Amino acid sequence: MPNRGFTLIELLIVIAIILIIAAIAIPNLLHSRIAANEASAVSSIRSINSAEVSYQAAYPTHGYAAKLADLGGGSPCTPSPTSACLVDRFLTRGVKSGYNFAATGTDRAINGILMNYTTGAAPVAYNQSGIRWFCSTSDAIIRYSPNVSRRTTPPSSTECHSASPLE
Repeated sequence: MPNRGFTLIELLIVIAIILIIAAIAIPNLLHSRIAANEASAVSSIRSINSAEVSYQAAYPTHGYAAKLADLGGGSPCTPSPTSACLVDRFLTRGVKSGYNFAATGTDRAINGILMNYTTGAAPVAYNQSGIRWFCSTSDAIIRYSPNVSRRTTPPSSTECHSASPLE
């Protein structure tokens, strides 16, 4: 009775077919992950915008939060001006879903109240976790940049104002 089995050529053909399918599928999976990370970044910017408005209402003698960490808090969280318990702890750490985040209070008035804020998000690894960066200021308009400089740090207030509004 002859041995039944696969020849070396048959195995190489099967491996070649698997590699071709993988070469087609993997870039699409990476692009899908980038799109999901960017959508998450925009959602997080919206959350920060809402938290900043709530923070300003809760602590009118402070104005907007001085930094992103002031909007969060530990567990269990007791609201205060330095831990307002308004955003989740992952976001207040500054990194979430492949994006770096920052939020800073700006335009300090004579009485010490922060009159505006800027929040931004940039990919942790350009072209792997994201491509574009996103930002918003106290006008709550979310803006973006195609990020041709491939930066991984969130934009400044000036850069945010010169970015395109997200539609």
